[in-house]
Amino acid sequence: MPLADAMDMATAYSFSVSVDGIEVPYVIEVSGLKAEVDMVSYQEQARDGKYVARQVMGRPKPGQFTVTRGLTDSKTVTDWLKSVMQGDLKGARKTAEVCIYTSDGQQLKRLNFRNVWIKDVELGGSLKAGSTEPLTEKFTVCWDEMEYA
Repeated sequence: MPLADAMDMATAYSFSVSVDGIEVPYVIEVSGLKAEVDMVSYQEQARDGKYVARQVMGRPKPGQFTVTRGLTDSKTVTDWLKSVMQGDLKGARKTAEVCIYTSDGQQLKRLNFRNVWIKDVELGGSLKAGSTEPLTEKFTVCWDEMEYA
């Protein structure tokens, strides 16, 4: 769905993250959404004897992104990491989706990720007596294939 006006641009506050079709609750931030292709460099000798350096497109690179969410009693993320650490390839590989929405809730972009697995989980925030800041759970998702939908 396009934005309302050609002068409008998307804002960063309306998005969602899903893993295997289940929306991840309390997501605060998603970072590292990057698609990249290898660059292949080579040198050649032209007919006139001149040295020429060239670059061509290579293969798509796998990547990773990071999700920060509010800490809850859910063990979904840590259980996923546990299956990775135990070498359960079938249980560890999933699909993921990040959707970006317009200010009126219409889907603007969707990024689909295949063969994703969780690399790490980090407890965020300071454990400090008297603190009122929320605790977070930050995890990194590695992916093999990505497409813009």
